[in-house]
Amino acid sequence: MASDAGVLAVIARIDSGDFKGAEAAIAQALATPATSAGTRDALLYQRERMRRILLDFDQTAEQVKARVRRDIPDLTDAGFARWDAQGLFERMDIDGRRLYFNRTGSNLFRISAEARAQRADPRPFVESPLESAHPHHRAVVAAARAANADSVLPRRLRFTQSLVVDADAVPAGETVRAWIPYPRAIAGQQADIRFVSSVPAAHEIAPESTLQRTVYFEQPAVAGSKTTFSVTYDVTISARHFDIDPARVVAAEISPELAPFVAQRAPHVVFSDDLRAFSRKAVGDETNPWRIAQKLYAAVDRIPWAGAREYSTIGNISDYALHAGHADCGQQTLLLMTLLRLNGIPARWQSGMMFAGHDAQADDAYWNLHDWGQLYIAPYGWVPMDVTFGRLDDPDPAVAGFYLGGLDGYRIAFNDDYSRPLVPRKRHFRSETVDLQRGEAEWSGGNLYFDQWDYDFAWQLLPAGAEGH
Repeated sequence: MASDAGVLAVIARIDSGDFKGAEAAIAQALATPATSAGTRDALLYQRERMRRILLDFDQTAEQVKARVRRDIPDLTDAGFARWDAQGLFERMDIDGRRLYFNRTGSNLFRISAEARAQRADPRPFVESPLESAHPHHRAVVAAARAANADSVLPRRLRFTQSLVVDADAVPAGETVRAWIPYPRAIAGQQADIRFVSSVPAAHEIAPESTLQRTVYFEQPAVAGSKTTFSVTYDVTISARHFDIDPARVVAAEISPELAPFVAQRAPHVVFSDDLRAFSRKAVGDETNPWRIAQKLYAAVDRIPWAGAREYSTIGNISDYALHAGHADCGQQTLLLMTLLRLNGIPARWQSGMMFAGHDAQADDAYWNLHDWGQLYIAPYGWVPMDVTFGRLDDPDPAVAGFYLGGLDGYRIAFNDDYSRPLVPRKRHFRSETVDLQRGEAEWSGGNLYFDQWDYDFAWQLLPAGAEGH
């Protein structure tokens, strides 16, 4: 993003809902020959951001009421207005129109206990079974204790991920370029990655040093037909559990290798005054890095989870998570990372897919996009953290605190950082400017956004002893 004052003024207009004013400023700047190439790109992205915001915020108050009344049939207009005044419905006033986020009606039941209690049919939410204390957590803790190890219970799995571009989204004969996430080897977590097959067969796997690693494809569009890409690979995934003794923990010596992970990284990791105040309240006078991490983890865990608007539409995600009254996994993770870094504790990003069940066809099969992270605790090194799963209800403290210092074996990581370049680079704006789990696609005419393609993810547990090379 250019630091040009004109770009910042456009961003401020957009964030305040003055899209017409922002568009006029963009058009004027683009018509000015002296406007630099970098500023032009930044302004064009802000034009695209407005388009994406309007895709997310496409509901009227009446539509949101109708959605809520599916669960609370006797909801009154006054009851809706009261909840709206409390900020329970995410909305923007755009050019004089009040527009609501398209998931805010269902999110209400995630963030309001009062609303949940009024549901006519209080069905449980569909969640990963690992978000509650589970035999797998106990097995991981027991195995780690028995072996005095922090990486246990390896399993060999086969994964297939696909990306399917809508028919006629791209003119016939034009080349569709696609990127599908692909894992890196991560010590103690995932190993022995073996490519199996792809559609089309021709492909380019990014170097393992690529922090948002992908398989890249090209394929011509055919009139009236979808354009399909997929990749299949095997990988060994292990669960992790670190038995942290706070008495052994010392402040990490910030080496050049660790320095980036205690630094700010605008726009999403910024040590704002509000964030500093939140940190002071959570941490108090604690000085032990592990105890500080526990306090910050608990503070962020108290923010309720809710379905998120597209990350590419949010100017500063950690600040958004701090103020919105709710956050999804990536927003919570970026907030926790920022707080840890503010306190001198190195923290970094991971994300990919979580899943449950023997394979994608099982009756108990579940999968979803998921983000989590790692923090550096001396003398233990990098240890996992998943603040979204939070503290589990279990009498064993090691199981209850599993996700601060542990990681289940039912997830695959694609990303070891956020907002990093793809290989080969995209020519046009990314659909997801922060994360990379669904994939990316474009053609010479521009980016293909999420409303122009779909994706799928499948897994299968391979027999014990399956080849890892």
